Amino acid sequence: MGKRYLVTGATGFIGSSLVRRLNADGEDIHVLTRESSDRWRISDIRDRVVEHDVDLRDEAGVRRAVSSVRPDIIFHCAAYGTVPGQHDAFQLAETNLVGTVNLVEALIDTGFECLINTGSSSEYGKKTGPMVENDILEPVAVYGATKAAATLYCHAVGQAKHQPIITLRVFSPFGPYDEPTHLIPKVIRKCLAGEDIELTLGDETRDFYHIDDLVDLYVRVPGSRWSPGEIVNAGSGTQHSVREVVTTVIELTGSDSQPLWGRFAPRDFDSDHWVADVTKARAIFGWSPAVSFDDGLRRTIDWHRAVRAATADL
Repeated sequence: MGKRYLVTGATGFIGSSLVRRLNADGEDIHVLTRESSDRWRISDIRDRVVEHDVDLRDEAGVRRAVSSVRPDIIFHCAAYGTVPGQHDAFQLAETNLVGTVNLVEALIDTGFECLINTGSSSEYGKKTGPMVENDILEPVAVYGATKAAATLYCHAVGQAKHQPIITLRVFSPFGPYDEPTHLIPKVIRKCLAGEDIELTLGDETRDFYHIDDLVDLYVRVPGSRWSPGEIVNAGSGTQHSVREVVTTVIELTGSDSQPLWGRFAPRDFDSDHWVADVTKARAIFGWSPAVSFDDGLRRTIDWHRAVRAATADL
């Protein structure tokens, strides 16, 4: 009998990408969604997953859902604060921390094989070298602080109660179904439309890598050996600046779009150094990104072109 999977945040970028991979693999997939969830990322495969209407902030509702599903493997991708406008401190704490506590406590009661918690590189704050899992956490925004709290909670429960919980601290994946307001999809859409692109000075960097590589890491976790409460960076180990992203996308699309540098001020959390130390991911999982930066951009551009063509045909 196959494993039963539960995915939280299944309508988001990472969660939906995992759902698509699990669906392609023929797995038994259950997802937690809310009535207000925007399901555009999984609209074409909704008939191949089992949806459970529950808000992670609802302790009793989470317990009912988990007791009903009794999942073997859980990909916990739900988060608040990943899209513009999500700044409410109480909702950040309730969703990112309390929601995680509700999920973990319910799973402990029913038993499970593996929980992969989705952390964030924002937990680290600004560093001057590659970010290592045991670095002091110095988040510069409430989102990063609440994600750090959830990661540390998972670490503590994993170790103290010997629960099979691991956190992947995710850096900056990109690809199909990415949040439209993020840098790479925004620049691609502008280039395909031949529109100029308003930007900062472009010195900010991120550890960008393709979503297929991140999904590959997630699905390796259940069959691998690691310690309860483990924390592992999920990045490429290479950083790219905004300026490099923009110039590469313009070149790959052959666009006449012009980058308008310096139109926006950098954000408080922006930095010219933001890259993962991926030594642990290589050692534990034998994993490193297989898709090059340029090839990942090509694949993403092709997807946006297809979406643009399909929309034009409607």
